Amino acid sequence: MSQLPETSANAKDDFVSRITPAYRRYALFILVLAYTSSHVDRNIVGILIEPLKADLLLSDTQLGFLSGIAFALFYATLGIPIAVWADRSNRRNIIAWAIAIWSLMTAVCGLAQNFWQLAAARIGVGIGEAGSSPPSHSMLSDLYPKEQRSSAMALYSLGVYFGIMIGFIVGGFVADAWGWRAAFFVVGIPGLLIALLVRFTMIEPPRGFADGVPPPPRGKVSVKAGMAVLWRVRTTRHVVTGVTLTALVGYGTIVWNPAFLMRSHGMSAGEVGMLLGPLMGIVGGLGVWIGGLLADKLTARNQSWNAWIVGLAKLMAIPFIIAFYTIENTTLALIAYMPAVFLGAFYLGPSFAMIQSLTPLRSRALASAVMLLILNLFGLGFGPQLIGLASDLMNSAYGADSLRYALIAASLINIWACFHYYLAGKTIKYDTAHIDH
Repeated sequence: MSQLPETSANAKDDFVSRITPAYRRYALFILVLAYTSSHVDRNIVGILIEPLKADLLLSDTQLGFLSGIAFALFYATLGIPIAVWADRSNRRNIIAWAIAIWSLMTAVCGLAQNFWQLAAARIGVGIGEAGSSPPSHSMLSDLYPKEQRSSAMALYSLGVYFGIMIGFIVGGFVADAWGWRAAFFVVGIPGLLIALLVRFTMIEPPRGFADGVPPPPRGKVSVKAGMAVLWRVRTTRHVVTGVTLTALVGYGTIVWNPAFLMRSHGMSAGEVGMLLGPLMGIVGGLGVWIGGLLADKLTARNQSWNAWIVGLAKLMAIPFIIAFYTIENTTLALIAYMPAVFLGAFYLGPSFAMIQSLTPLRSRALASAVMLLILNLFGLGFGPQLIGLASDLMNSAYGADSLRYALIAASLINIWACFHYYLAGKTIKYDTAHIDH
């Protein structure tokens, strides 16, 4: 379907007739599929760390680079110009092209013969994924009003945990059966079908539709002004800081947990995928969904809970995370990890929703991209890298257990994140009341 002109009253009336509850659910479903595909391709390296290490003779520091900075640097920085483009043009088409690029580049990873070839292919995956989340966040904000936005963003964020689950299960099984190269091919190619579904079955919604305001003019989008909004507004400043610290821990542990289970518990890639994959996907998915529902429910009484529910959940998760890394019995360790995954997933929906609700309409994709720039550059870029580096540095003292202690140290950063979500809750009511669309 072609883009609906935002300045045309007849086009808007036509859009209103199409935006049925069924279409909203369909659009959200397709965007969840796209987000799932991105996290399958993004996180597949985690389950393949040990075979990659053995076949290409890589160090933990190099593996941290492949799963972190090599991807995050281009993913984060290119998100800004793509978001500026998305705030002025057709977001649906941008998303479709992005999916096609990252899917092809994931398959190319399977052809790599050395560290530098694999790093180049991972950079290509990052370039493709840069064009997905900011326009997706913006489109969802035009489909769902702010009182339903945390729930909608939470459902969208299920793609994180569905992607991890599929990547771990499929990647582990395929790697054990046919090798790590086949795993990249198997998870990369299906994304091309999702790209076609986005391009030919979705429509481009008018800006401001869900907020009940007319589309703003297509004036120049200022990157400097977009960054200034996130920094000037106290709530968004604390949310971005909190979500970045959360990502530092989250991305780092997602990448290194499979290697930890293989080294410290003697599991194979297939065993890790079959056990850790469903745990992350099902338990984490429930956490994302319930976290979004609780945020919307509690926010109806006190808006501060949109942020406080995240901080409380992160704080409660810390003892369970430490238990996972210290319990020697594999079954008991995985049981202890379940509440950690559940509570740790609460942050996604409320965090994304708060940023969108506190941002002017014509800058929503840009605001999302700026948040993702900071989040991914520091969280995804340095999380896996720092844990890998710490593991290498402690190897002489702790041997195979060096990774265990590196992961425990990283988990304590959650306390810092909780503090910023608490501060965000104290200012959100005032800042929401003074937002200028």
